[in-house]
Amino acid sequence: AQGQHEAALILYENVAEVEKYQHSERLAICQYRMFTIQIGDDQNQNVRVAAVFEAFVERLDEIDQLDALKDLANVYRSLRNWDKVDEMAKKMRAKAEIQYTLKHQQKSRECDESSKKLSRPMFVYIAYADLLCASVCEAQGDYQQALQYTYAYANLDWVKETDEDTRHWIGLFQQWAEGNTYVNKLLSGDTSVLTEYVEYITSTNITKEIVTKLLNVMLAANRYELNINDILKHFETVIDSFVQQEQLSSDVYTKQVIPEQFARFGYELAYYYLHQDMYSDGFKHLLYAMVSYHTLNNETYYINCIGLFERFRAHAVPQTKAEYLNLIEKVWLDNVKKNGTTDHRG
Repeated sequence: AQGQHEAALILYENVAEVEKYQHSERLAICQYRMFTIQIGDDQNQNVRVAAVFEAFVERLDEIDQLDALKDLANVYRSLRNWDKVDEMAKKMRAKAEIQYTLKHQQKSRECDESSKKLSRPMFVYIAYADLLCASVCEAQGDYQQALQYTYAYANLDWVKETDEDTRHWIGLFQQWAEGNTYVNKLLSGDTSVLTEYVEYITSTNITKEIVTKLLNVMLAANRYELNINDILKHFETVIDSFVQQEQLSSDVYTKQVIPEQFARFGYELAYYYLHQDMYSDGFKHLLYAMVSYHTLNNETYYINCIGLFERFRAHAVPQTKAEYLNLIEKVWLDNVKKNGTTDHRG
């Protein structure tokens, strides 16, 4: 609670060690806390941390399981492990539906008290599961199925609560559904909705999520060879701010999904500019993407960045080539240090 996470981690590890042979809820809570503390920039470490914690989710209290599954789904989403996102989302939906039904059948004080432990209203976990399933379908290119999930979380007439917090969340889901309807049409090849989508982005300028929206524009532009120079000019200030972004939130989505999307946006933007012969802008964003993917320890996308640079190397000015080689050397030396490999240069 005081933000002393390293100290807390040591204590949780000690409790977990004592409890390791017990099938206890206390052990599961320790593992959950350790999971949230250890999730960081290194995606390879995140894979291991998520895999360890996943085995303990079922031991948590039924209510705590909802937030745990949400957090796991968001970590797997940042890792683009869509099979795991789908699995976590469907488990979360099934459990949330049971708890939501019980809540309204029993009307008990005990049920109300337990649901207060959640970070969001209970219906949100059902709707968010549909949103996650839509993102899985979108990533797999099944845009029609993605639209079906999107229509599902857009229509929340079944929600029984009417308080201000409920209305806030329903409004958010309807806003996300509107945007994602444009996205699925756009990525499936219906480029006629691009202008409407850009108007939608402008009208809902939420800083945390605008990178996701602009990434969709870039994906469509690169896939269908669209000229979007005017759109990029319109969002120039916002795009330049991405390079200085710092994520200070403790929310798993903001810590994990958003940084991965910043990196992907940098790569897609670089790809676009380089193919438009706008080499200065292209290399600037490509080097940013390389730094981001090195921080995330995502070797696959880091290698993609190297491949893109090498394809357009002939168009790089000497200063850009020098920056690129310095970055490659830094990554090499970091790996030498991490792996204990000897550096024979003297």
